[in-house]
Amino acid sequence: PADLCVVNTCTVTAEGDSKSRQAIRRLNRENPDARIVVMGCYATRAPDEVRRLPGVAEVITDKREIPDLLGRHGVIDTPTGISGMDGRTRAFVKIQDGCLLRCSYCIIPVVRPNMYSRPAEHVLEEIRTLVDRGYREIVLTGIHLGHYGVDFNAGKPRQEWTRLATLLRSAVRIKADFRIRLSSIEATEVTRDLIDVMAEFPEQICPHLHVCLQSGSDRVLRRMKRRWSVRQIIDRCHAVRERLNRPAFSTDVIVGFPGESELDFEQTLAACREAGFSKIHVFPFSRRKGTPAATMSDQITPDVRTDRCERLTELESGLRQAYYDSLVGMNVRVLVEKSVAGQDAGGTTCRFATCVIADTGDWAANGGESYRRKFLDVLVQSTDGNQLFGTRLRR
Repeated sequence: PADLCVVNTCTVTAEGDSKSRQAIRRLNRENPDARIVVMGCYATRAPDEVRRLPGVAEVITDKREIPDLLGRHGVIDTPTGISGMDGRTRAFVKIQDGCLLRCSYCIIPVVRPNMYSRPAEHVLEEIRTLVDRGYREIVLTGIHLGHYGVDFNAGKPRQEWTRLATLLRSAVRIKADFRIRLSSIEATEVTRDLIDVMAEFPEQICPHLHVCLQSGSDRVLRRMKRRWSVRQIIDRCHAVRERLNRPAFSTDVIVGFPGESELDFEQTLAACREAGFSKIHVFPFSRRKGTPAATMSDQITPDVRTDRCERLTELESGLRQAYYDSLVGMNVRVLVEKSVAGQDAGGTTCRFATCVIADTGDWAANGGESYRRKFLDVLVQSTDGNQLFGTRLRR
C-alpha cells in the first residue's frame, strides 16, 4: 500500500476526464489511507470537481509545483527526469509544454497556455539514463514540439537560437546504440534544419513524422483556426521525401467538424491521397466544453460522421498497403518488442511499421535469450497491408 499517490490527468476529450476519475477512484479503493494528489490538464480545467473525488487531498494546477510537493513529503533530491517506463520497450521524453494557437476545437490552450521548454541538459541527461537502462528508442514529445526552444531565444541573434534541430544534433552525439523518434509536429515546423539533421543521421533519427492535417479543406481549416493551408502541409511532406529514403508520414484527421460539407470531406480524402499517409488517426468530432467549436450551430449528425469515418478508414487501409508494398525488398532496422525463443519475433521498424521476423533457428547463438528491446536488421520480404514480414540479416 502507498502513502502517497500522484495522478497525472488528461482532458483532451471527455473520455480523458472519465479515465482520470476512474484511476483516482481505483487508487482510493486500493490505498484507502493514502493521500492522493492530482495534477495535469483535467485538474487545471476543473480543480473543484477533482477535489470532490474520494481520497483527493491536493490538486496541483501547474506541474512545475511537483518538486515542492514532493519536498513536503520528505523527498530531498527531486530528479529532473524519468529513469524508466514500466512494461514498455520505448521511452517517452517530454521536452516542451504549452500551446498558444487556440484552435477552435482544442481545450489545451485553456489549460496549458504558458509555453516553456525543458533545458537541453536535462533532456540529454534523461536520454542517457534511459538508454543506459536498456531503452533503444526514445520518443521526444511535447504539446507543440516544433516550438521547442522558442522561449530560450528572446533577444538572441538567429544564429544562436536553440530549436528542435539543435537538440537533435546534441542527442545523436550520445555514444550509444539507440534511435530517436519525433512525436506529433506541425508540418510547417518541419524546417530545413530539421530535415537536414534527419537526412544526416538516418539510422539515429527515425524517418517518420506525425504531421497534423486535421482537415483537407482550407475552408474547414479556417473554421478550426488553423494557421496554414492544405497545400503548405502537402508541400512540406514532399520536401521531406526529396531528402529522406521512403519516409513514413502519419496524421490526425477530425471528421465531421461543424459545417463540414461533402465537398470538404472529399477534399480531405484527396489531400490524404496526395500526402501518402501510411497511418491516419481518425477522430469523429465531439464537442469539447469550453471550446468555440462546441457552440457552433451547424453540427454534423452522428450518422454522417460515422459514414465519413468509415470511408476515411477504408482509404487509410489502401494507403498503408501501398506504402508497405514500397518497403518490400528493403533492409530495415526493427526494435524487437515481442520475442520468445523458437518463435517468430515482432517489433517496430524505424518507419513505424509493425514487422514479424521469421524464426531463423539461431536462438542458440543468443544463448536462448529473448531479443526483446534489441535491434535486429531485417530484409522485408512481404506484407499483408497491416504488417511487414521479413527475415533477419547478419550485419
